[in-house]
Amino acid sequence: MLTPVATTGSVGVYDSGVGGLSVLRALKAKLPGESFTYVADCGHAPYGDRSAAFVKSRAQDIAEFLIRGGAKALVIACNTASVVAVRSLRERYTLPIVAMEPAIKPATQLSRSKIVLVLATSNTIRSPAVARLCSTYGTDTRVILQACPGLADQVERGRFHDAVTQQLLASYLRHGLDAGADTIVLGCTHYAFLFDAIAKVAGKAVTIVEPSEAIASQLSRVLSASAAMPHDTAATTAFYTSGPPRELAAFLEFIGEPAAQVHALPASGC
Repeated sequence: MLTPVATTGSVGVYDSGVGGLSVLRALKAKLPGESFTYVADCGHAPYGDRSAAFVKSRAQDIAEFLIRGGAKALVIACNTASVVAVRSLRERYTLPIVAMEPAIKPATQLSRSKIVLVLATSNTIRSPAVARLCSTYGTDTRVILQACPGLADQVERGRFHDAVTQQLLASYLRHGLDAGADTIVLGCTHYAFLFDAIAKVAGKAVTIVEPSEAIASQLSRVLSASAAMPHDTAATTAFYTSGPPRELAAFLEFIGEPAAQVHALPASGC
């Protein structure tokens, strides 16, 4: 049975960890009048090699937490959770749910060499959703799917530029670049924090497709269509994490959002 939800309140934004903060930044820029509640499931990150049942269970629990708090819409700012769990969430709830998927369609349209490299987690790479995208939009383009174990972990630790991150990027980019890829898809929201590092390895001739602005535009459209208006009061952003709150607070300060108060995600129901 579909669960009805409130039409006013904040927009719930959910990721396995800190990667979705790159999406949240774009959402706040596009919709400055909206309030947001961000949940980072850092205590269970990364999701890349978790079972589908586990990812679905976490997505369900966190959606329930956000909806109990009055969320009027959800943004699943995690490619793995999106491709694994969004269908079941949409079957259960009536509120708008905006989800991620690797930007394979626009990448195939942008590519001049007709070779596209997709960087993502193992779960995203092997998902039916990605297979469908490749089948639909890769008819005249070679789409190289590259799983990137360990890369999201480096972002979680704030290690954007250290030697291990550089080694991982060089390894994961090499095959696609050597094959002639001129377009790279960032198929994990964590990788947005490595945009400059990836661009440095790939070179100026390579286009990097990062979907945060497109997600923000889609949220704007669905909120308008559902007549879910912003709060009358000043916009706020609340942060929750299933990991140590001090770690998420330190990461927020590291990326330029100091003094953000971070709450522990309640254990009951999550």
